[in-house]
Order: sequence, then structure tokens, then C-alpha cells
Amino acid sequence: MNEDVVMAQKSPYKAELKKGQRYFWCACGKSAKQPYCDGSHKGSSISPIGFVADEDKTAWLCGCKHTSGQPFCDGTHSKL
Repeated sequence: MNEDVVMAQKSPYKAELKKGQRYFWCACGKSAKQPYCDGSHKGSSISPIGFVADEDKTAWLCGCKHTSGQPFCDGTHSKL
């Protein structure tokens, strides 16, 4: 695990995604706009994960920042 990563919360964030929209998921855990990036990673070795929603949907974005399925929650938080 990267020691620069901060667990934003020990549960996922519910996100309403819009088809075709680009999102930047915070991978460092320091953003004040969780689960999205606000640039707080600058100066670290971590970069946000960009993705485009393939459909309108409700998604669960990782809050613990340790998922193997970035940016989506894979349940890793239950083992931390």
C-alpha cells in the first residue's frame, strides 16, 4: 500500500453518473470534494483516476482508496 494514501472513509460513496461525462476519482484520499479529485494530490506520487461513464447509473466509488477495481468499490474496506 502507498503510504501517501489517506482513507477518506471506510465505506463507498454513492455516485449518480451521467452517460458520457468524464469524472476524476480521488485516489489519494485528501480531496475535500470526495469522491472526486480537487487537486490535493499535488506534490505526491498519486494521480486521480479519470473515467467516462458508459451509462446513466448509480455507482459505488471507493472511499477507503484501497480497492483493486479503481475507482469502484470492491469491498476491500471490510477487510481493513
